[in-house]
Amino acid sequence: MKYAGSKGAAPPAEGSLDTELVEALAKIATRLGLSEIEYARGDTKIRIARQLAPAAVAPAAAVAAPAAPAAPAAEIEVAGLVKSPMVGTAYRRASPESAPFVEIGSSVKAGDKLLLVEAMKTFNEIVAPRAGQVTRILIEDGAPVEYGQPLFVIE
Repeated sequence: MKYAGSKGAAPPAEGSLDTELVEALAKIATRLGLSEIEYARGDTKIRIARQLAPAAVAPAAAVAAPAAPAAPAAEIEVAGLVKSPMVGTAYRRASPESAPFVEIGSSVKAGDKLLLVEAMKTFNEIVAPRAGQVTRILIEDGAPVEYGQPLFVIE
């Protein structure tokens, strides 16, 4: 079996780190815009994770109608912005058959459930930090979320 690293090079010694493989994985993650990438072969497991800047988000109308233009990041930096406290997968409903926890126009009280973020097979409730009306929903059901990513606007 040939080693996939440098041409003609031998595989790294047992227990040593294959820096060429790590660099190759990092380049792949960067090129594809991934926040993390994992490689496993036999007993070797390598995980590369990098901090991504939050993506620009579209106004709620763009979630419902993909043809709408994206909102500039400065536009959504408002007092009622609810951001994700963790990385995971966002779910706007308790199950695929259930109605969403909130919709645009929903009135919420502080502590009302807005959505669930699944992280490491645990569902974490994201609640309204204050009372008000949901004026924007900036995340789709089942979408991945990053730490600090805007999710809702409550005014």
